[in-house]
Amino acid sequence: MERIKTAKRPQSEDAGAAEERLKQKKHSALCATLGGEDASVRLLEELVFGAEERLSERLAVGSEDSGSERPAVRSAVWEDEDDELDEEVDMTHRFRRDFKKSEAENKMTKPRLQQRLKEQFQKAMGGTPSWAQVTAKRSQKKGDYWITDLLRDTEDEDESEELLRRTGNFIGSSDSLPKGVIKIKKCLNANSECPGGDQLSSVQFHPSAQIVMTAGLDHSVSLFQVDGKSNPKIQTIHLENYPVNKASFSADGEHIVATGMRNKLFYIYDMMEGKVIPVLSVRGLNEQRVSDFQVSPDGKYLLLSGSSGYLHLMTTKTREVIRSMKMNGSVCAAAFTSDSSKIFANSQEGEVFIWDVQSSKCLKKFADDGCIRGTSLALSRDGLYLACGSQSGVVNIYSQKDCLHTLEPRPLKAVMNLVTAATSLCFNSTSEILAIGSRADDEANRLVHLPSFTVFSNFPQFQKKTIFRTRCLDFSPQSGFYTVANNKGHALLFRLLHYTDF
Repeated sequence: MERIKTAKRPQSEDAGAAEERLKQKKHSALCATLGGEDASVRLLEELVFGAEERLSERLAVGSEDSGSERPAVRSAVWEDEDDELDEEVDMTHRFRRDFKKSEAENKMTKPRLQQRLKEQFQKAMGGTPSWAQVTAKRSQKKGDYWITDLLRDTEDEDESEELLRRTGNFIGSSDSLPKGVIKIKKCLNANSECPGGDQLSSVQFHPSAQIVMTAGLDHSVSLFQVDGKSNPKIQTIHLENYPVNKASFSADGEHIVATGMRNKLFYIYDMMEGKVIPVLSVRGLNEQRVSDFQVSPDGKYLLLSGSSGYLHLMTTKTREVIRSMKMNGSVCAAAFTSDSSKIFANSQEGEVFIWDVQSSKCLKKFADDGCIRGTSLALSRDGLYLACGSQSGVVNIYSQKDCLHTLEPRPLKAVMNLVTAATSLCFNSTSEILAIGSRADDEANRLVHLPSFTVFSNFPQFQKKTIFRTRCLDFSPQSGFYTVANNKGHALLFRLLHYTDF
């Protein structure tokens, strides 16, 4: 019996193993029927059961790929919201006013202002300079390096020549007066040691010495040395019962001519001898009163303005009238050209006449554009410009060449910065500034830049009234100083810092 029991136990174990193998075969057949291993199943098996070698290889490849990428940018721990707001700049400030393109640009962000300054710089330079241009460098093969070096050397030579050419131009024009803001300094009044007792009628710099002359309705003519600091008085000449309407130096600076307001009597002061010479009458002059005159640049003539449109040419040597010229209407202003060969005269009716000095012939007549009543006239020393002032305050600037050769010349610019009559006009020695003034209103004084025909924005720049009413104005021989005679008896003095000489 025992032998039978021991034989039956192995049979049951063999049956169980056979059943297990049968289940595995069925599972394998089922996997084959489903199409083999799925990718997700395989990945799960690898993660669960290991596959260390495959995983290490994959990590190695990933580390190589990530080595070529840029590291991630670290984010800020804390950000201020105000940093994103652009700070606005006040564009109404006098130093930034010229960068505005319209009146609406009273405020401007800093990046926009920086861009505007960049544009202004490029405009002044004629474009972006070559040294400021950023160009991308292309990689070259080793065999092409000698070609690249040759081309680079050629380009450098061309850029150097262009730079030298443009630098030469800039050096040649570096002395020109820039527009926009003028460098100007208020000095002690020229006649501070002896201000006029009444309103001044004339102020003028000496043609060669550092001297300024003032004259006015207080019957006096005074001379002052100009140094910008103390301006000491040199001399005062009193003319009894003779309010001076106009006083002017002779061309050589040795005499002063003064005319009054009541009659044709005028005085000549000899500065070398210290003598006052009254001129009671002039041969050939049939006028009841002579108040205005002009001195020719060559010193040979005085042009006396008479009544009824007459202009009388008097020689300074014999003091007699040699020629007379007649225009339509009344004379309001006249001036000699720089070579003393022609006379430009403006009538109160708004017509400009051009006369030949030698023949007394009228060469040209034209109407001042838009002028109803003329008030003043000035010529530039270099023969480029003619300025005509009117009762409305408009100052027309013409080309002298156009006035002589064009039938109906048109103004280069109509300056409309005065609202009252333009009674005083004067060009500086370099024809870069035209000073305009009016005796009808306080602070009515402007400096016009040429050839841009724009008014300097910082003159007058004072908070309180300083200039008052302009009676006369003048520039020193080399434009170092500018003076304005006003109705308070003061000769204001300004230093133009752009010019180094007196």
